[in-house]
This record gives sequence, C-alpha cells and structure tokens, in this order.
Amino acid sequence: MKNRMLLFLCTIGLSVNAQVTTLTLKDAITYALQNKAEAKKSKLQIENNEYKIQEIRSLALPQITANGSLTYNPILQTNVLDGAMFGKPGESIQVAFGQEWTSGAGVSLNQAIFDQAVFTGLKAAKTSREFYQINNQLTEEQIIERVANNYYSVFVLRERLTLLDSNYVNTTKVRNIVKGQFDNGLAKKIDLDRINVKMSNIDTDRQQVKNQIDLQENALKFYMGMPIATPISFPKTEFEVTPTALSEAPNAANRTEYLLLKKQEELLGFQKKAIIAEYYPTLSLVAGYNYLGQGPEVPLFAKPADGVYWSDYSAIGLNLRIPIFNGFGTRARVRQADVEIRTLQEDIKDTQLALDLDYINAKTQIENNLITIRNQKENMRLAEDILKNTKNNYLQGLASLTDLLDADNASLEAQNNYTRAILAYKIAEITLIKSKGELKTLINN
Repeated sequence: MKNRMLLFLCTIGLSVNAQVTTLTLKDAITYALQNKAEAKKSKLQIENNEYKIQEIRSLALPQITANGSLTYNPILQTNVLDGAMFGKPGESIQVAFGQEWTSGAGVSLNQAIFDQAVFTGLKAAKTSREFYQINNQLTEEQIIERVANNYYSVFVLRERLTLLDSNYVNTTKVRNIVKGQFDNGLAKKIDLDRINVKMSNIDTDRQQVKNQIDLQENALKFYMGMPIATPISFPKTEFEVTPTALSEAPNAANRTEYLLLKKQEELLGFQKKAIIAEYYPTLSLVAGYNYLGQGPEVPLFAKPADGVYWSDYSAIGLNLRIPIFNGFGTRARVRQADVEIRTLQEDIKDTQLALDLDYINAKTQIENNLITIRNQKENMRLAEDILKNTKNNYLQGLASLTDLLDADNASLEAQNNYTRAILAYKIAEITLIKSKGELKTLINN
C-alpha cells in the first residue's frame, strides 16, 4: 500500500513538472516584477525608508526616560566643620555626610524647541520617500529591459532551431534520393558522402543551437526569478514586426534616470543644510521628577521607623547651546557637501546628453533594421525559389549536387539573416521604448 501511494505521488510530481508554461512578453515581465529579487528588494527599500522617516520624526517629539539607582556607601565621606556649630567653639569636628544606603527613582523629559538640523531632516523626509519610489521605478524598468531582450533572444534561437530541423528533414529527403541513385549506379559515392557530411553538419548545428537555447532560457528564467526547471514556450505572435511610430525626441527630463539624479540632488541639498544647521543655536526644554530614599539599610520598602527617609524633588528648565568655534570643521564639511552637489550636477548634464543619444541611436537603428528586414525577406523568398528550381533541375539531371547544396546553404543563410534582422529590430525597439520612458507600456497594453 505504501509503495502504491509513493508511486502515485511521484506520478503527480512528474505530471506537474512536465506542464509547460506559455509566456507572452507581458507574462514574462509581470512575473519578473513580482518574483525577481531586485524588484522585491527595491520595494523593501521603500518600506525601510518609511521607518527611517519615523526615526527622523521622533527627534521632534518629547524624549522621556525613566531612571533608578541603588547605592551602598561602606565608607561615608567626612568633612571637618567648625565646632561652634555644635556648641564647641574653637574645636574642629569631623562629620560624616550621607547614609550607608541611597536609592533614587525618577522621570526626565527633553523636548526640542529649536533645532535646525531636526527641522531640515523633517523637510528631507518627503524627498527621500520620492527618491526611493523613483528608484523602484528605475529598477522595474531595468528588469523589463533585461527580460524583453532575453525573451526575444530565446525566440530567435528557437526559430533558428526550427529552420535547422526543417533543413535536416529536406536534406534527408535529398540524401534518400541520392542513395537510391547510388544503389542503382546513377550517382557517385562521393555525392552520397557529401550529402551525409551535409546532414552531419546540420545535426551538429542543431545540437549547438539547442545548447544555446538552454543557456538563453536559463538566463531568461533567472532574470524573471523563475525556477530554472520550469518548461516554457512562446506564442508565435510575440515576434511580429509592427513598425514603431517615430516621434520627436522625448524630453530627457521626464526619464526615470534623470528624475532620480535630480531627486538625489535635492537630498544632497538637504544634507548641506543639515551641516549648516550646526551654526545655529539649539534650545530644548528639560524637566525631571525624582524620588530619593536614604538610610542605614536598603531603602526599598523601608519606613522612617527603620531610619529610612524618602523625599521627592523636581526641576524644569531650558537648555541653550550656542556654537562659537570648532576649528572651522563645519565650514569644511559644508564645502565638501557643496563639491558633492556640483559633481552630481555634472553627472546630470552628462546623463541628459546620454539619454538624448540613446533616442537618436535607437531611432536610427529602427529605420535601418526595417530596411534590412525588407531586404532579407526578399532575399529569403528568392533563395527559396532558387532552391526549389535547383532541386527540380537536380532530379532531372540538369543541375549538379554542388549546385543543390549551394542553393540549400544560401536558403538557410537567408532565413537565418532574416531572423537575426528581426531580433536586431526588436532589441532596437526596446531601446527606443526605453529612451521615450515608456517601458511600462509593455505590460499595460
């Protein structure tokens, strides 16, 4: 019975593992945004920043602490006093102060009234939240770009394998014809050997492409955060070429990379203001209430009858701190912060140029790839016609085996060039969509 149950569970496991997941590009991207480690960590950064904001806000709230102490004084400190205080003028009397046991408990409060650094931190909190939100958006765009490029790369490799499989089948048919002719003395052995070599080369290419597909699929699953063992397939419609509308160059100031740098510039500005705040005075309210017990034994739970006396005391005040001179340390830190801001501003300018360049290059690649696709499609049609005619001529004895093999190679090469041209177009299309800041449209459509 146990063996049957184990066999049943194993059968279920095999059927589940054998299930193929069909992925559109939208499915692949959506899965990656939900499961890839970078996407999850980016969201955790947003959550963690909220806790940092709470920490900053806490500095503006009252800071309340409780304290307690218990002290044993085995040797009491003594002071020498004038004996006149005790009715013995002219003598010096040594008097011990305090009790052997002292216990205290109290509550203290500290409330910032004016602290420019705290106020600056509160203003920076909103900017830091926006920074991490933009950073999350940039992370998602990077994931989308990687997944899309790898998705199309896998598709092209699968198309190449389909072409090789078809070519292998067609070459096998030719080989059977040549073998029949050889068996009947109508063909030379060298012709049969050549066609066998051709089949062996195709089979080797198929194996290499299969290995490349496995590697590329594993890379795609990794970028998606999908278990590597999951079988996947792709719908044919995902690789159709639809000319992309080429508009005017987009405003680079709307790109996520640019917005992130500008938000970082704001944060550096607040950092500089926080350092400048060290020049400002600080004012805080302090208050405390304490209870003190003293006696010859442990004061806890003891009474005046035991020689232990308790008393309370309280204090309320203001603490004012005015910085005067710290060796120009603050000035040096302010200047360092200013250099950081100016350095980032140069990065912003360079990034803006790079984003403009991305669009121009992507637009040029799109235009060139469309021309290449049209040319390669026509070449593929011509190569197929030539192969068909050459095959008919070979069967009628009007063409040599060399002509047939050359025509077959030319047809396969034309088909491969066509799929490579489509891949180049699709990757350029992703780059163009990215340069326009519209990568999210790949999952919103």
